[in-house]
Parts: sequence; C-alpha cells; structure tokens
Amino acid sequence: MTKVIVHAGFHKTGTTSLQQHLIRLRKPLKPFMTYYGKNDFIAAGTHARKYAQKPFWHRRIMFRRAFRRFLAGIPADPVIFISRETLAGTMPGHRDWRGRVIHDYAHSAVPIGREIIRELRRRFGPDVEVEFLLTTRAADKWLRSVYGHLLRSIHLTESYEDFLAQFMGLPNPTAEAHRIANGLRPCKTHIIALENYTGHRHGPAGMVLDLIGVPEAVQDTLPAAKRENVGQTKQLEAEFLALNRSGKPKAALRKSKEKMIDNHRQTLD
Repeated sequence: MTKVIVHAGFHKTGTTSLQQHLIRLRKPLKPFMTYYGKNDFIAAGTHARKYAQKPFWHRRIMFRRAFRRFLAGIPADPVIFISRETLAGTMPGHRDWRGRVIHDYAHSAVPIGREIIRELRRRFGPDVEVEFLLTTRAADKWLRSVYGHLLRSIHLTESYEDFLAQFMGLPNPTAEAHRIANGLRPCKTHIIALENYTGHRHGPAGMVLDLIGVPEAVQDTLPAAKRENVGQTKQLEAEFLALNRSGKPKAALRKSKEKMIDNHRQTLD
C-alpha cells in the first residue's frame, strides 16, 4: 500500500530550505521515501495558485487534470512526499480577480486538498494512505516575512502598518492550519511550527525526516542543511518600498530589485 504525505504550505515557513535540502537528500532518503517538489509538477502548482485568485470551477478542473498527469508519470512507491506551498493557494496579501486582498488559505486549500485526495485515490487505489503537512510560524514574524516578500515580488506601496491594517482579525497560521485540517478530514493533517526546528541539523527538513521515521542514527550521517532564502533587512525593505512608489515601469522595477537582491546576497557570503 502506498502512503502519500502532501506538504501544502504555508509560504514563508521555511519551505524553500525544506525543499532544497530534500532535493540534496533524495538519494540517501530513497529507502525511506520518494520526494517530489516544485519542478516535478510545475503545471499543477501553478493552477492551484491561480485557482486561489480566481476560484472558478474550470480552474479547479485545470488543476485536477494537471495533477492527474503528474501522478500518471510516477511509480507507486511505498512512501511518497510531495511539497509545494502553492498547493494551499496563493500567499495572502495578493489580490483576487476582483482586486480584493486575499486574507486566507482555507478558501482554496480545502477544495484543492479534496481534489488531491480524490486524484491520489484514483491513481493508487482507495486504500492509499493520504496525510497532509502544514508548516506554520508565529503570526507576527510570518506577516513581516510575507510583507517583505510582497515588497520585492509585486508593486506593493503600503507601509507595513497599512499592510497590517488589511489583516485585522486574520487567524494566525496555526489557527488557519487547523481550519484547513478540519476541512480535509478524515485524512490526517500534521501541523508543525517552524520554531520547533530552529537550530536543527537539518533545518525545517528535520520535521519531514522525523515524520517519515528516519532514525536519528541515520539523520546524523546525512549532510547538514544550508540556510536558504535569508530574509532582507528593514533598510532593504525601505528601499523596495521607495522603489515601488517611484512610478517606474514594472520592467525597470524588476531589474532594479534583482540588482538590489544580488548585492544583498553578496554581503551575506
């Protein structure tokens, strides 16, 4: 019987570090699981994100078909781990098709999760064991990280205070995860905080190794994780905000931001 664990988010909870480390460990972890990440099902991940912004029935079908194509091309290994944060939808702070700010994941994560369950049963049979993993983070740090990401990735012009004002009453990531878990029952959902793995040898990927039961003695023989996607400074955030407010064309903004990010990375090397 096949067991599939679906890591469906959230954004800004150490997902890049987790995914990159699992890519490096693909071969030594083969006796314990088979890993599939972003580049293995690009179309399905993109359709899930688009569905969150435009939750129309035909977009849900487009996700279903793309995910089905991905599953058709993989073997029925004993344990399969799938990770991509867009399987929960798009990052809050983006806007939907009406121009309204997206406040939550559950509106998209639950229907997409149900599609995932249905397609996994179609591919591996009704006895397939399906579980979900949702990674969370303290609400204040998570919102700050979300804000920084949006500053550099889209044309966000609000100050951090004005940005926060749009999220009054937003459940924290843990509460949101429980809301999604309730919508995906009877499948089991593991909810694990990024803070629980601060300082772990394998970083956020340590939660996956523990979840699939990799013995500590084996974990100790594996190469340690590298830190990915290091957050930006408040000074860099201020520069991004000023740039977004400058009125420059999008192409020029993107080029300037890429140069600023490269310069920031060089200071960390």
